[in-house]
Amino acid sequence: MRIRWEALALVSLAGCTVSQDKTATPAASGVGKIDGAYLTTGGTGSDWAATGYNYQEQRFSPLTQINASNVGKLGLAWSADLPDARGQEATPIIIDGKLFVTGPWSKVFAYDAVTGKPLWTYDPGIDKAKGVDACCDVVNRGVAAWKGKLYLGTLDGRLIALDADTGKPAWSVQTTDNAKPYTITGAPRVVKDMVLIGNGGAEFGVRGYVTAYDAATGAKKWRFYTVPNPTGAADGEASDAVLKAKAGSTWSAGGQWKQSGGGGTVWDAIVYDAELDQLYIGVGNGNPWNHGLRSEGKGDNLFLSSVVALKPETGAYLWHYQETPAESWDFTATQPIILATIPIGGTPRKVLMQAPKNGFFFVVDRTNGKPIAANKFIKSVNWADRYGPDGRPVETAEARYYRTQKPFVGVPSALAAHNWQPMSFSPKTGLVYIPAQEVGLAYIPPLTPQDAARQPLGFNVGLNFSEGMLPHDPNIVAGATKATVGALVAFDPVAGKERWRVDYPVPWNGGTMATAGNLVFQGTALGEFRAYAADSGRQVFAYPVQSGIMAGASSFAVNGVQYVAVTTGRGGSFPLAAGYAGGAARTVPNIPRVLVFKLGGTARLPALPATVPADFAPPAPTGTPQQIAEGKALFGRNCQVCHGANAAGGGVTPDLQRSATLANAEAWKAVLIDGVLKDQGMVSFARVMTPQQAQSVRYYVIGEANWAKANLPAEARK
Repeated sequence: MRIRWEALALVSLAGCTVSQDKTATPAASGVGKIDGAYLTTGGTGSDWAATGYNYQEQRFSPLTQINASNVGKLGLAWSADLPDARGQEATPIIIDGKLFVTGPWSKVFAYDAVTGKPLWTYDPGIDKAKGVDACCDVVNRGVAAWKGKLYLGTLDGRLIALDADTGKPAWSVQTTDNAKPYTITGAPRVVKDMVLIGNGGAEFGVRGYVTAYDAATGAKKWRFYTVPNPTGAADGEASDAVLKAKAGSTWSAGGQWKQSGGGGTVWDAIVYDAELDQLYIGVGNGNPWNHGLRSEGKGDNLFLSSVVALKPETGAYLWHYQETPAESWDFTATQPIILATIPIGGTPRKVLMQAPKNGFFFVVDRTNGKPIAANKFIKSVNWADRYGPDGRPVETAEARYYRTQKPFVGVPSALAAHNWQPMSFSPKTGLVYIPAQEVGLAYIPPLTPQDAARQPLGFNVGLNFSEGMLPHDPNIVAGATKATVGALVAFDPVAGKERWRVDYPVPWNGGTMATAGNLVFQGTALGEFRAYAADSGRQVFAYPVQSGIMAGASSFAVNGVQYVAVTTGRGGSFPLAAGYAGGAARTVPNIPRVLVFKLGGTARLPALPATVPADFAPPAPTGTPQQIAEGKALFGRNCQVCHGANAAGGGVTPDLQRSATLANAEAWKAVLIDGVLKDQGMVSFARVMTPQQAQSVRYYVIGEANWAKANLPAEARK
């Protein structure tokens, strides 16, 4: 089987570049050499020149110096501290011995990849108040390299070209309307001298699209909207024809999408197929999530939760496959997409593979968009039983909560069976390595008019979040925490089943990288960087890194020495929102760093600073039952997604149960209403609550803190 897979890998790369690179410059070096021909193959492995290694985005390194027999000798070559202790999601890219990585607030850092010497830093100067528009932390997943420039998408919607040697901006364009809650957290891609970028914001209420810009000048080339224009008018863009012909009739004449824009943001997966000269975009969730409110419970709502193929030169529609019709659970199709040629029924097939939020692993024929297989890749999937021959899910009766008007505890949930964390594919084993997880969510239909109403700040998803928080029952808290777990799943896309797995006690572990040395690298949420034998799952390496890891690793070689690079640092949607369900990861330090390893590395991490556990002494309970109930509803709607369910902090943003402002009504008002911390990302919520209501939120948090102190063990209450 190994010979067969390697042969298929060669077939997959053969003849891919005819249309790609008419302006190649073979004499160039450094980032100047990166063009379509280079990104089609990824080179020899000495560079990791794109976030997914090459255009196929398999995250597979052909290097073998570090392998399953000697990886136990891997040691730290160097480390560098990063300035912002928020989510670190970027995969480092390395070109000719220079390492480039992004961090929170869209900052870029360049290092000598061998020594760790800083070369330059670029800070785009994001207004911290923009953080309130970021559903899932102020993160960034990396830069794209092309012909001497690096391309960066920023949280405030800019696309910026940087000189790779100096970090100085060459051009900048605003890709979004900043009067609306758009953000950019994903890495751009570059194809045929065009930079492609999408955006986020569908939890709040925006209309999704992807845009192509001229790589040399920043001039707009084309734009493709993923959902119809709510006004019914044409946009004058590449998407007009297909939205009219295919998508328009799949949306209702009424519903909240008319006000919200419908969602469908392209916030991560953008993949170019050099073999077929096609571009694939992964489209996100609807707004609101609740299909009953969004589209009156009518229609599939194209192109939500779909993979859409476009013509790269023009953005013209080619085909689509909708993974979750009438999406109602935040089941996006934005998760990483991998291209490969694999044997299906004994015949090599050109496929794309995706393990999205909804818990099914999809194998799709990329020549025509027809689904080949959809199989569960986690143990617990309760919204659908299977996919039928027509490529549509066979749903369970209780899943559509807006029809039953009953709560539905869904697994997977909005936090996903697999989220943005990169997965990888090894042509040597034929396996896909998925950072999977089992995280539930109570989907509760609106209980009050306010639950369904749209507001100018915060999530607008058409659910009641407050009653989905954990009840005051220590056994339920313990049980929910124990059931919230992660796994590394080695999935066979041909057989449609798991080949091996490594279970983790908590979710939100790091992305994966596979190598020709029979290795899979992955960081854990509990603070280790690990390697496993790719064929068997046997653990062969573990290094304590003092902090959780979310990002995927990369590998490169300089002067005949192979290195592995990864970032540490906690954040993203799960640690912010999970509350007690975050489990043991809640107490893991949040230390943002770049780490680079090599065989025989002898560098050491700095010692962790001594910590003294803070006294947990919340103020005495106060407020009437009515005020506390009001505070709970307001907290669930406005505060939970950043400060945790039940106001139980996750170790990234401030833990409100332990906040000093709880004891001081004026200090609490100054933060929540007056916005004194807006320069740190905590804006005023005066647009959605009165000063009196803000005090009700304080009473609720005080009550939660006192209950936790009295009823939960120390490890559960952090």
